[in-house]
Amino acid sequence: MAESEMPLMADVFRPYEKLVEITVLGKTFLVPERNSLLRAFQFISPDTIPYGRFCWNQDCQYCRVDCQLSDDDKARPILSCKFLVSEGMDIQQLAPELMGCLRAKLGPVSNPAVASALKTTTE
Repeated sequence: MAESEMPLMADVFRPYEKLVEITVLGKTFLVPERNSLLRAFQFISPDTIPYGRFCWNQDCQYCRVDCQLSDDDKARPILSCKFLVSEGMDIQQLAPELMGCLRAKLGPVSNPAVASALKTTTE
């Protein structure tokens, strides 16, 4: 990415001081604190998330994920456009739109159900 493009990308994120660790379908990523989970996905994959069919205001539901927080005993559904990222988040399921946008960053997935969902989004 050219240096002239960096300020534009930086403008989409809320100010942050550090990166926090989250897990997405078993793969660990560092993402900026104080940002929505959908923005964190954009940090992970800046070339695909902006082109997804996301409304960024919870109307479309394309950013739904199942997420387990570090202090939760089980995963729960959340909208990644409305939920702030936090250290130790474990994203266990992604909506098909997110799955399609993140498939290159997620790489091979060992969970058969997730692998099947990834295959479906690429066909």
